[in-house]
Amino acid sequence: MKELFSWVKALVVALVIAFIIRTFLFVPVIVDGESMMPTLHNADRMIVNKIPYYFNEPERGDIVVFHATETRDYIKRVIAVPGDTMYYKDDTLYVNDKKVAEPYLKEYKAQMSGVPLTEDFTLEERTGETTVPKGKVFVMGDNRQNSKDSRDIGFVDEEQIVGTTNFVFYPFNDVRSVD
Repeated sequence: MKELFSWVKALVVALVIAFIIRTFLFVPVIVDGESMMPTLHNADRMIVNKIPYYFNEPERGDIVVFHATETRDYIKRVIAVPGDTMYYKDDTLYVNDKKVAEPYLKEYKAQMSGVPLTEDFTLEERTGETTVPKGKVFVMGDNRQNSKDSRDIGFVDEEQIVGTTNFVFYPFNDVRSVD
């Protein structure tokens, strides 16, 4: 009986630790769709790191997972943070009137044969705001022509963000870190 109690106690401790890790630190996620291609592929499995969002605000360029609806999470890239102005002109991102390099789009831009990957738009045209409001971020998928993102759904509330992700652990033949 003492040995059974010892096993039960060990199992309960393990379950509590697993619960704490999954709830507060890390959670696995499966990429569903092609909106983040070429950076992420459909069915990639990733680890979401929840830790940064307990202490810091999102940063431009972060790949984040957020609650888009009550039943659906999206994975997108943070393009602009609170206080930023932003616009696209001639397939180039400008944040606070400064050109921003987007090396993660290089592969797709090369395939476009001079056709813009991202259409021209301003933050105000898409959201009615001239700057990103406090507590919100503007996100976009890397597959700009096939992504439901802030251009469609508006700003994402920072409280909806689950965490950041930058490590693909499956498929095993494509384990990698992503930026």
